[in-house]
Amino acid sequence: MSRVTEIRHVGYGVHDLPAERNFYRDVWGLKEVAEVAGVIYLAAEGHDEPFVVRLREAPHDRIDLIALAAETRVDVDVLHEAVAAAGCRIVFRPQDLQSPGGGYGFRFFSPDGLPFEISTEVARGPSRSLQRWEGIPERISHIVLHSPDHKGLVQFFVDVLGFRLSDWLGDFMAFLRCNQWHHRIAILPGPPCLNHVAYDMHSIDDMMRGVARLKSQGVDIRWGPGRHTAGDNTFSYFVTPNGFAVEYTAELEAVDFDRHEAKVHKPSLQVMDQWGIGVGGPQTMPHPQADAGLFQPTEV
Repeated sequence: MSRVTEIRHVGYGVHDLPAERNFYRDVWGLKEVAEVAGVIYLAAEGHDEPFVVRLREAPHDRIDLIALAAETRVDVDVLHEAVAAAGCRIVFRPQDLQSPGGGYGFRFFSPDGLPFEISTEVARGPSRSLQRWEGIPERISHIVLHSPDHKGLVQFFVDVLGFRLSDWLGDFMAFLRCNQWHHRIAILPGPPCLNHVAYDMHSIDDMMRGVARLKSQGVDIRWGPGRHTAGDNTFSYFVTPNGFAVEYTAELEAVDFDRHEAKVHKPSLQVMDQWGIGVGGPQTMPHPQADAGLFQPTEV
C-alpha cells in the first residue's frame, strides 16, 4: 500500500515575522538556509531534510502547510487518488515543486481544512552528527493536531494516508505512526488547528541544555520537563512569539511498524508525566482555536 513515510516541514504565516524568524534561528536552534520572495526557510542541522520550518508574513497567524513524505512518484500519485476519492479538496495535482529541494508532490486540505502536501524526490540538504550538549534540534519528531471529529480524522490518516494506530490515551488522543517511531502524528478533540510541533533532541541532556538556553533568553517553559507514557518520550513545551506551541523531546520509543499492537492508556497525572516534577501542564498551553487559514491556499 502506498503511504506517507515521514514528516518534512511545517509552514507558518505570522503577523510578526522578524520575531518568529529570530526565535527559530537564534533561540530555538534552527539554521536559516534560504529566503525566497519573502519566505524564510530554516533547517535542523542534524537531518538532511532541506528545511523543517518556513515562515512568511501574514495578516493573521495561521498554518500555511504541513508537508509529509512518500517513497516514490507512484506513491504520490496513488495517495493523490486516495485523498481525492475521500472527498478532500485538492489544491493542486501532483507536479514538480518549486520550493527549496524541489521534488514531486501535491497539496490538499484535510477533511477539517488544514493544508497538507505529500511529496517525494526532494533533494537532500547538508547535515551533520550533533554532539552531546549542543542542545539544538535534530529534526521534527511529531505533530499534534486538534479536530472536531478526532476519531474520523484518525481513520482518515489510517485508511487514506497509510498511518497505523500506536496507542490511545483514553478515548480522546490517538498516536499514529508512519515508520518505526511510535508516533509522527497525534490527534486530539477540538477546533481544527495545530496543537504543537515537536523536535527530536540528541539526548535528554540536550533537551535540558536547550531548555536552559531558552530560559536564559527569557522564554519560559510552559510544561515540563517530564516524560510521557505513550511513546515514552521526554518533553518540554514552549510558545513562539506568534503564539505557536513547540516542544523539545528525546528518546521517543521505536516500535515495529507492522507488528506493534495498540493499547489504551488510562489518563492520569502519572500517565501524562511519569516524572511528575515539571512546571505547568496541558492547561498552561495555548487554548485551541480554529486556524485562520482553513481551506485558504497560499501562493507558495
